[in-house]
Amino acid sequence: MMINRKILTLDEFTIRQLRQFPKATGELSSLLRDIGLAAKRINVEVNKAGLVDILGDAGSINVQGEDVKKLDIYANTQFTGVLQHGISCAGIGSEELDEIVVFDDEVSNNSKYVVLFDPLDGSSNIDVNISIGTIFGVYRRLSELGKPCTTEDFLQPGVRQVAAGYVVYGSSTMLVYATRRGVNGFTLDPAIGEFCLSHPDMKCPEDGKIYSVNHGNFFQYEEGVRNYINGCQKKDKNNGGPYTQRYIGSMVADVHRNLIKGGIFMYPGTIDKPGGKLRLMYECNPFAFMIEVAGGKATDGKRRILDIQPTELHQRTPFFAGSKNMMEEMETFYTK
Repeated sequence: MMINRKILTLDEFTIRQLRQFPKATGELSSLLRDIGLAAKRINVEVNKAGLVDILGDAGSINVQGEDVKKLDIYANTQFTGVLQHGISCAGIGSEELDEIVVFDDEVSNNSKYVVLFDPLDGSSNIDVNISIGTIFGVYRRLSELGKPCTTEDFLQPGVRQVAAGYVVYGSSTMLVYATRRGVNGFTLDPAIGEFCLSHPDMKCPEDGKIYSVNHGNFFQYEEGVRNYINGCQKKDKNNGGPYTQRYIGSMVADVHRNLIKGGIFMYPGTIDKPGGKLRLMYECNPFAFMIEVAGGKATDGKRRILDIQPTELHQRTPFFAGSKNMMEEMETFYTK
């Protein structure tokens, strides 16, 4: 069998990146490989979920007030376990848990990073076989090495992330992650059980023709948002329109598509929830980091997402992200 050595696995890619920095410790590379391992384990269960007793509600409510799915629990357990047994993570914060989890042992206390994650985004779509995903953000801890990490390590603005990424479990399984050096996508090859580099140096197109928003909440949105949506529908062919609406209801799938093809994803505040619904720490900050590294923009409608100073782990925010020119066009409606 011929082996294509031009295709790098996730491990090979992270090692190659590490070699460019002689003074690097390799902790971040190790951490990303741990995340890849957890994703592969979750992917196995997602693919056979309909064949085993892992579909449906677990019978509990999470801190967000949402029904917990069985796969939510499985995914959270896998990510927590892999990161705890690795050598690169001092503690984690999860959308599914009320508080942070501190890995209080000698190795973990000397680790430089903490991780915040949504173990299974879009889990309400599990039962109907729609693409779901995992989202994560990595921060360099602020507390003293050698001691347990603290809540302060997690309550950092998104601009301080050193890496962020997501995994989309769909027709193929992809892991996409960003550091300040760029965004790279890896597709899982089931034949060898490895993530292989398939989308190097990803860039978000400056223009696009897709807008993603829950149109059912149209009359709950602020006037500026409603005016922008109307503008998307009324554009004529001479000025690049009309735009196409594509809304899956799974944030990972929607933002992944727009990152590749160009577009804008919007989850505004509503009359009922003016502060928004998406979680700043587990969903918005990681995606904002990736979108910006890829050349796009991400705001809450008024300010840059990555500049928001969090005050609580489960803080929510309105969220707009996507192609640079589409975002700037949206902002003109919003400011009016």
